Amino acid sequence: MRRWWPWRSGPRPVAADEPLAALQRQLDLSQALQAERRRIYDDLHDDIGSRLLTLLHRVSEPEQQQLVREVLQDLRAILARERGVEGTLLEVLAQLREEAEQRLDTRDIALDWRQGADLPDPTLDPAQAMHLFRIGREAITNALRHAAPHRLRVVVERVGADLVFEVTDDGAFDAARIGSGRGTRSMQARAGELQGNIHWQAGTLGGTKVCLRFPLPPATTPAVTGWPPASAPESMRP
Repeated sequence: MRRWWPWRSGPRPVAADEPLAALQRQLDLSQALQAERRRIYDDLHDDIGSRLLTLLHRVSEPEQQQLVREVLQDLRAILARERGVEGTLLEVLAQLREEAEQRLDTRDIALDWRQGADLPDPTLDPAQAMHLFRIGREAITNALRHAAPHRLRVVVERVGADLVFEVTDDGAFDAARIGSGRGTRSMQARAGELQGNIHWQAGTLGGTKVCLRFPLPPATTPAVTGWPPASAPESMRP
């Protein structure tokens, strides 16, 4: 084998198998990280998920039950995103509507959900599904927390190639409060991740209207559907 002496000029010769060895080390590290990530998510499901389900059946107050359901929903969404499970637009909206009905029923608040019959049903990737769901949930949470409404109206419609999602309450509109909290800043960041925009204005019901608009992905037939995934274990379904 030809030797290379450090005092000689020129770069050190590289063995033919050194690049392959470096790639193999990177692959081994990536696989180890993925395995550790899967272990953490399995622990979340087996431990935290089962404890939350037990808590759900033990608490008696409707508001406490709803809070546990929301945490379970968050956990299922995180696991779905980790597994790369896709969902369609209508599936995400149905899940959001179901949760909204449960939350408002416990407070005797009317929900007026208006959804266009011509809505397409494109596949949303896990991140898009989570951003849309979280924005909708936070809009409803803010209305319940700050407006003390008797009625909540949700309008979902297609405008051109965009989806428009609006939440309006009949409480009091406070312009000074808009944008001052962590929740609204998070909604703005999520809208940006959807390549869209979100704004707040005085609503036609007397309270606040939250308006989200973002471009819809092309309508396709998903290879894997269900958000949260239909394959999620029963122990994760409240």
